[in-house]
Amino acid sequence: MRTRRLNLSAVPFALTAVILAGCTAQSTSTTSESTTSSGTSTTQAAVVIDSDLQAEAVIAANDDSTVTRDDEWSEDDAVDVVLHGSTATTDASGIEVSDGTVTITESGVYRLSGSLEGSVVVAAPDDALVVLILDGVGIQNSAGPAIRVDSADDVAISLAAGSENTVSDASSYADDADANAAIYAASDLTITGTGSLTVTGNGNDGIATSDDLVILSGDITVDAVDDGLRGKDSLTIEGGTIVVTAGGDALKSDQDDDTTRGWILIEGGDLTATSGDDALAAATDVVITGGTVSLDAGSGSDTTDSPKGVSAGAVAVLDGGDITITATDDGVHSDGSVGIGGASVDIAAGDDGVHAEQTLEIRDGEVTIHAVEGLEAPVIVIEGGGITVNASDDGINASASDVVTSGLGITISGGDITIVMGSGDTDAIDSNGDLTITGGTLDITANSSFDYDGTGSMTGATVTVNGETITELTNSMMGGGGMGGSGMGGAPGDGRRP
Repeated sequence: MRTRRLNLSAVPFALTAVILAGCTAQSTSTTSESTTSSGTSTTQAAVVIDSDLQAEAVIAANDDSTVTRDDEWSEDDAVDVVLHGSTATTDASGIEVSDGTVTITESGVYRLSGSLEGSVVVAAPDDALVVLILDGVGIQNSAGPAIRVDSADDVAISLAAGSENTVSDASSYADDADANAAIYAASDLTITGTGSLTVTGNGNDGIATSDDLVILSGDITVDAVDDGLRGKDSLTIEGGTIVVTAGGDALKSDQDDDTTRGWILIEGGDLTATSGDDALAAATDVVITGGTVSLDAGSGSDTTDSPKGVSAGAVAVLDGGDITITATDDGVHSDGSVGIGGASVDIAAGDDGVHAEQTLEIRDGEVTIHAVEGLEAPVIVIEGGGITVNASDDGINASASDVVTSGLGITISGGDITIVMGSGDTDAIDSNGDLTITGGTLDITANSSFDYDGTGSMTGATVTVNGETITELTNSMMGGGGMGGSGMGGAPGDGRRP
């Protein structure tokens, strides 16, 4: 059983012994002298985050998804099903045709071609493997899903090489309808092959399953009035070229009854997603380890929600891939923690670039942010990577959240960090707790460079503020202006918090 989910309201939070969803924080003492706002000296404890915010550890903490690989079935076993009008012709024994509904009742591999005004339904035994090869298929159903899986163990949709396939569904569904997508499966569903598939979800979702949804390959375009791709238990993309336009969430996994489910994993492929709400929305984790991912959440939408590029209920991990995010709210948001460890991430956000309710860790990668606030979390740990933040409020901000109200702090031990602030009363680095800088390179352009409520120390780092190198921290909360805490020409003693 997964043990890293916690009752957040009951978690005591101390900087030297932090327990977080998705990570375990440990403290190590340093010998550097720290200056408090009262002018006294103390020894600063640095926060070190273990590997639980790495993709491998987060994936291992979840249940495996169910996927039907290409070597588990043979195209040589396929039987032909030719669709025409409201009927179909076939020699297969496991096919029933009635009133525009083609029902598959047995395990097997079925090659579908032609056009159908109706639906293809899979109603096979609970232990059945059913493979549908779409080879030039057009299915339009004005009364429900175009393809519906009522029962089977596993179902695969294979897109035949060189084929173009289209499906569309009804314009509306009853509020209590379970099967409410152009392609709906009450089973695990895998999509594979090298052909193309265009899905129009007129009434609700584009492609949805009640279990796992896995896309291995294919050229897939989905346009849905609500969610584009939804795997309730999990949603995995390993490859393919996928374009999703959705009025709701573009990609979604919303199983919230099991802490090992409800996750999204992107390992490869080329994904472009445009959404009225969140682009990637997971009840638990979002993990990206590869591929090219372009997300646009909320642009041009009149939704009253707050569309986010990535929204995770527990942990968001970006450990690989080339990721571009545009969002009207946060670029990356987690109700738990966020880890970045190797991805190339470019974010333009209407609120925070990256926001975590608990811990934000950057180990490696290239992160570029244009936002109101760049990086925000109660505890922020930067160990490496290249980070560029352009912000109109705080660049890096350790502040209390709904679940963490004490033990706040920023620790920077490595990385190449550039922060450019807009004019006005803003802070490049603002900690409503402690600030510890032990390494890395920081290049800051701001009216106020450092603002911390607790203790602050700087050893071993190269820090430039408004073109001049500094060797010690001066807290803007203590006043003094000039270089250091408030940078060149900063306002003395403003004592602000966000």
